[in-house]
Amino acid sequence: MTITSDIRKPYSGNTRSLVLAFDVGTTFSGVSYALLEPNEVPKFTALPGAFPGQEHVAGSYKIPSIMYYDKTGSMKVAGAEAESSAIVDLAEDEEWTKVELFKLRLRPQTMKLKMNGMRLPPLPKGKTAVQVFGDYLGYLFRCTRNFITDTHAGGSSLWRTMEDDLQFVLSHPNGWEGAQQTKMRRAAVYGGLIPDTDTGKARIRFVTEGEASLHSCVLNGLATEMLTGHSGHGFLVADAGGGTLDISSYAVRGTSPLVMEEIAPPDCVFAGSVFVSRRARAFFEDKLRGSKYGTPDSLEHITKRFDETTKRLFRDKKDAQYVQFGSPLDKDGSVGIRQGQLKLTGAEVAKLFEPSIEAAISSIRHQVEATGGFVKSVWLVGGFAASPWLFSQLQERLEPLGVTVSRPDNQTSKAVADGAIGFYCDHHVSARMSKFMYGVEFLREFNADDPDHVARKDRICELPSGPKLLADAFDCILARGVKVKESSVFTRKYCTEVTSLSTLSVFEVEVWCYRGGTATPMWINRNTEEFTTLCIVQADLSPLASSAQSKPGRSGKTYWTIVFSVEIHFGLTEFRARIKWVDSVSSYLVVSCPP
Repeated sequence: MTITSDIRKPYSGNTRSLVLAFDVGTTFSGVSYALLEPNEVPKFTALPGAFPGQEHVAGSYKIPSIMYYDKTGSMKVAGAEAESSAIVDLAEDEEWTKVELFKLRLRPQTMKLKMNGMRLPPLPKGKTAVQVFGDYLGYLFRCTRNFITDTHAGGSSLWRTMEDDLQFVLSHPNGWEGAQQTKMRRAAVYGGLIPDTDTGKARIRFVTEGEASLHSCVLNGLATEMLTGHSGHGFLVADAGGGTLDISSYAVRGTSPLVMEEIAPPDCVFAGSVFVSRRARAFFEDKLRGSKYGTPDSLEHITKRFDETTKRLFRDKKDAQYVQFGSPLDKDGSVGIRQGQLKLTGAEVAKLFEPSIEAAISSIRHQVEATGGFVKSVWLVGGFAASPWLFSQLQERLEPLGVTVSRPDNQTSKAVADGAIGFYCDHHVSARMSKFMYGVEFLREFNADDPDHVARKDRICELPSGPKLLADAFDCILARGVKVKESSVFTRKYCTEVTSLSTLSVFEVEVWCYRGGTATPMWINRNTEEFTTLCIVQADLSPLASSAQSKPGRSGKTYWTIVFSVEIHFGLTEFRARIKWVDSVSSYLVVSCPP
């Protein structure tokens, strides 16, 4: 199997378009954009040195995900500029609040953080996590606008003609879901990227970091190696970032054009580089307790220096490691500090990496098992992928499984932003795997001979037509681990009885997500984390009132039977659900889940 040399397709639109991709990372972020010309192959542009504080840093694509807010809750400075000595001094004088790791506040409640006893930094006064995320998106957006208007011929005119129809791609971890996408859309509105209208919200697209990384691999010429290196086998893309490790498995299904499919439900674990740093901070606090270097400010400085040097360079646990943090006058032999350096053993540093490495190995192993051993290669991308120790340990520990690990030798830190543009333009993935089970609540007929039913008799309700039914029954519409094409629609038909037609104007159906095993549960357990509300589909069914047939109920009360279908569209990167029904002239009326 070989890939044609021309993987990239010309842009098929009829008019020029400008698409911007923002990858807001836990510790660093990235931006890419493409000016799309009809019938031309899109060219992607990253933004090195386009942000304040980075103008003189050649080839710097990484934008620190930090901000400072003043006492009124106004964002004053962000990105690399916020790390300058002048700003740090000013922030201390003005008592500004430093905000970092804010992306982790958007995580699903089902994804638990292990912070080694530490907490996320507080939010600024009067600000929500969505507003902070929006402020940072607004910062990236303004800097991108300035870069385009300053560097393109006729840039200002170009921007004016396109700013009302700019297209955006926002990336997010594999574990983020519809609720997180909704928050990100609200943040985009707050940050001034789009207006708060249905048309404006439709200009935002989402892509998982795993799928964006896949497209980045294709853009960097790795697709050919995926095929020729392990012909007939699947491959895995591991995006190791600051906060999460996003694991996605794929197989090539066609080469002209290039078509790929997910072959296992994607995974997402909190095992990024920031957690190595958090463990280091806790370790330093314990090691330096009683020393003059054990103060909070000293610990923060030593941890920062560990981040910038030791963590990035560590490659052999047999060698002693040093954290250079001070001057030759700094010393405390009792804790291993000499000549301004804190001495650590290689084993101590390796231990700080170990939970993240174990989580990565476990996740990759599960993906390999889920594909029946079909996955034979791993592509490691993302900022954390640059760690020699992480890379070597994945190679060493996955070799017994017959799995090879490789990483691109170019900018791993901007893989997601570039890949998000590739996703928008090329769309190589044609099918995805459902991560969980999705369905709705229905009323199950009561069986007096079933002990389980009898135990739930307090949940009995009686329809106007007479039968006794039990609430909280779960009906699966889409099972876990199902391969879903982008055009696939999963539908189930239901009926309900109403005693007042006026209730049809506010008809709602709650779509549930079940995160347990593969066996379909009988009942919805609202008190566990296994069940969460995915979305509520709302519809105005009042047009059916004129054609509905009234019937006498058992108690003599009139009722009407309403028949409708619930559809789930899962094949795209955004979940969609809708209610469908037939009116008196057999035309379909559809209301989707609100974005």
